Amino acid sequence: MPETVLDRFLRYVKIDTQSKDDSDTYPSTKKQFDLLNLLLAELKQLGLKDAGIDQYGYVTATLPANLPSSDKAFGKVPKIGFLAHVDTSPEVSGADVKPQVITNYNGKDISLPGDPSVVIRVSENSELLKNVGKTVITSDGKTLLGADDKAGIAIIMTAVQHLINTPTLPHGEIKIGFTPDEEIGAGTKYFDIRKFGATYAYTVDGDKPGELNKETFSADQAIITVTGRDIHPGTAKGIMVNSVRAIGDIIARFPKNVSPETTDGYEPYMHPYILEGGVGKSNLKVLFRDFKTEGLAELAARLKKIVAEVQALHPKATIDVKVVEQYRNMREGLEKDPRGLEALWEAAKRAGLDPTWVPIRGGTDGSKLTAMGLPTPNIFTGGQNYHSKTEWASLHGMEKAVETVVHLAQLWVEKSRS
Repeated sequence: MPETVLDRFLRYVKIDTQSKDDSDTYPSTKKQFDLLNLLLAELKQLGLKDAGIDQYGYVTATLPANLPSSDKAFGKVPKIGFLAHVDTSPEVSGADVKPQVITNYNGKDISLPGDPSVVIRVSENSELLKNVGKTVITSDGKTLLGADDKAGIAIIMTAVQHLINTPTLPHGEIKIGFTPDEEIGAGTKYFDIRKFGATYAYTVDGDKPGELNKETFSADQAIITVTGRDIHPGTAKGIMVNSVRAIGDIIARFPKNVSPETTDGYEPYMHPYILEGGVGKSNLKVLFRDFKTEGLAELAARLKKIVAEVQALHPKATIDVKVVEQYRNMREGLEKDPRGLEALWEAAKRAGLDPTWVPIRGGTDGSKLTAMGLPTPNIFTGGQNYHSKTEWASLHGMEKAVETVVHLAQLWVEKSRS
């Protein structure tokens, strides 16, 4: 019997693929190859003869078109691609994941067995109530689950399997891609869109069923380095320059109403998220996020004003600020060719959903792929609470995503016939 999307998902999440910031290798961790090589083998088992993996870990394959030469769409259907990333967030362990499958969910808070203090609360997860009587999947509370983005991988693999097993469903040439290091912003660093060969693509890396994404934050990262002077605290008077105190003063001045904790929708934020160091030297990493790209410069200016104030308080310290571009809002690039957005909307409707366009308060590989010239909106997976021990996934959402992908393949044929 063909594997279900749940079968695949439960297998994939047990493979540790956590990526790592500040690595000097690509992918950033060798263990990502464990899943990448498995996917390569599975694609070959499905009969995709050109399935391959390159030196960077990109796994690609092609499902050939199945249209007869008599079909009006023969030779006209654009090549479409589906992509997902294998890595999980560096923020929470993805090792030894023990997925918990809860059938006939009862609508109550879920206390996770590996650590009962970790509770998925209905008050914080209204989507849970839409899954009463259905199946949800969690971790045991000691790790994240890995739905981001192993749900996407399972969805793509299951959809491809379904198209292969149902030759009466017409489709053009379909490109499949699995990438490493998305979680650290490097998923497309070496990705060759010409070699991939798609005209239009979709990442399967979203959230609630029916939520479709055509816009993301624009994003930069600021790296603040404070250099002080260390010396034994017993003889420190007039000599020690404590970089930790300077960093603390910087963080204390961050505007509380421009943070992830206090914003939603289209509101921007600046987010201090990694702090490392000691007396002699400290580093602080800060995320800038705004749907308007020009807003990033405003956030950078606010940070530099804060740094200038703190520099005056710590004149013997050296404070450096470096701003690095990460990704840009993909909306403008996608709306230049609305065919893919129209097809995605209709595919979700055919899957029995009431689709909505929701801005992503984050980014996907699609942000950079669109900027590189491959329009790539995003499809939901049914996952929630990513990057946390309270991460959970809806089986209903995964199944509807499979249906959406299958309908998409057919819709591009229909568009080419008209």
